[in-house]
Amino acid sequence: MSILTIAFLLFAFGFVAQEVAVGKSLAFDRRVILAFRDPADPSAPIGPAWLLEAARNVTSLGSIVVLAFITLAAAGYLYLARNPTAAWLMLIAVFGGIALNNLLKAAFGRPRPDLVIPAARVFTASFPSGHASLSAITYLTIGVLLARSQPSFAVGLYFIVLAAFLTLVIGISRIYLGVHYPTDVLGGWCIGVAWAIACWTIAAWLQADPRPS
Repeated sequence: MSILTIAFLLFAFGFVAQEVAVGKSLAFDRRVILAFRDPADPSAPIGPAWLLEAARNVTSLGSIVVLAFITLAAAGYLYLARNPTAAWLMLIAVFGGIALNNLLKAAFGRPRPDLVIPAARVFTASFPSGHASLSAITYLTIGVLLARSQPSFAVGLYFIVLAAFLTLVIGISRIYLGVHYPTDVLGGWCIGVAWAIACWTIAAWLQADPRPS
């Protein structure tokens, strides 16, 4: 099941990447970005002033600095809790994901959106969204680890849903702020979730007890 899910996500990423590479996604991207803007003043996002500030706060949860702190804190806790395999899983998943995302950004080299004035500063290429991919990797990995530690299905499901919600709103905030095209975020979600599932699968294989029962 995990292999099929990874294959589907990689196929979806490849489809989005192809659309981006040949410029077929621009019409869709423009429509969605402008839907988040005031029709009378496209330089301003829709909604009250506090919503813009809230979007900046939400988007910071997906920054490399914040995610690195969270990852190191989670890995430290797991190591002290005598679960070094899970600690290494966190480190490899997140920091490996950062390296992968940077390679993809360099390969595609997509410029940032120029339709609107961005409401946040950016320094790298646009596709795929690092905030989308890395928040998916970090928060979903933590959510899965927390869910596996709970005997209650409802509590475990809560952690997974919360992680997915954080990943979703962080990605949407990048579009709202005008710093990413929607296809950047979609591509980031696809590659981030695929990478996270691959790391979980490998970790499960490594933790499996080969001895007969």
